[in-house]
Amino acid sequence: MLATSTSASTSTSPKRDYVPSKIEKYIIDNRKELGYDPKDKKSNPTGCNIWDNSTIPPINNDNNGDGDDSSTKNMFHDYSFHLDRHIKAVKDFQPIPNLLKSIIDNNNNNNNSSSSSSIEEICSAARPHPDGLSALFSNSSNQLSYTERSGFIEPLYPPMRNHKICYQKPRNLMSLDYLIHDFESMCLQLKSHSKIVLIDMGASLSFHKATQEPPIVTLLELYEKFGFHFDHIYGFETTFTDPSTVYKKLLPEKYMHNYHWINVGVNHTEEDKLNPLHSILKKFTEDDFIVVKLDIDTSFIEKPLAYQILNNTGAGEYDYHRLIDQFYFEDHVHLKELAGSWGRSMDGTISDTLELFSGLRSKGIPAHFWP
Repeated sequence: MLATSTSASTSTSPKRDYVPSKIEKYIIDNRKELGYDPKDKKSNPTGCNIWDNSTIPPINNDNNGDGDDSSTKNMFHDYSFHLDRHIKAVKDFQPIPNLLKSIIDNNNNNNNSSSSSSIEEICSAARPHPDGLSALFSNSSNQLSYTERSGFIEPLYPPMRNHKICYQKPRNLMSLDYLIHDFESMCLQLKSHSKIVLIDMGASLSFHKATQEPPIVTLLELYEKFGFHFDHIYGFETTFTDPSTVYKKLLPEKYMHNYHWINVGVNHTEEDKLNPLHSILKKFTEDDFIVVKLDIDTSFIEKPLAYQILNNTGAGEYDYHRLIDQFYFEDHVHLKELAGSWGRSMDGTISDTLELFSGLRSKGIPAHFWP
């Protein structure tokens, strides 16, 4: 088992590269056999086969080495069970104060040793379980992937969002419950001078049902619950929305002081000022905590941006792999379960997106599928 969140992230621990979970490694190693790399690149293979014990194909090079896929079926069943434990723990978690403010206050009180705390003690408040995130999973090194800077993270798997859409699609289509954030490890990277930043490419606040909270607001509230409060939020959106509608009706009041509504589309040209990787991301430093979300539903723009991050192109003296702390991307590849929603925007295969996201993770960017 990997170390717990705290011990894995302290300065005395050895540095680790990205470690994919057993589930993620199985899927990536066997993506062709699972049907995720079809000869017809425009076909729409199912991503739900791994969650259905009756349809998952036997893989000859499975973990037993004998073609018996029973352990593979149990692997996905067990992960789903423990993910539900995590979902409940997050739901029941009581909100904690602003972690960055706690770190700043602690540094200001350093002269009074009786009132000062270690950053490890401060960050331990962000554990969803008293014994750490890994305590919610029976074998965390099998079930969770691991990143050097940000601790544990959910494995990569189809259908590239909450797997419960395979059974109850409408209810779970926009759910973020499949995401795993190791907020304790993320907190350990904060400095007293850090800024907490969100760059949101595809920032519509109104395209979902009136009764449904936009996913980006759900994500912001999740971060806040675990002590991460954003100083700067940059929202790029190409669909015209009257600013008075944005600020009076759509945007929660608590974000008024830090929200920048930029009602133009982004550009994927590397040095263009409407490329946020160039004009905004580079204005911050590696000590800042930066979240990038990319979901503009236009593959010929968003894919080049994702690959600029992967290949570090256009970064110049900067390093996207060190600047970006969390990355969320809805990659519209050919997939049966979402073909009705994605339509003509689909481009590429499930195998392509697995390779992209695992490549981002291996270069230090915790990359998540976005709904």
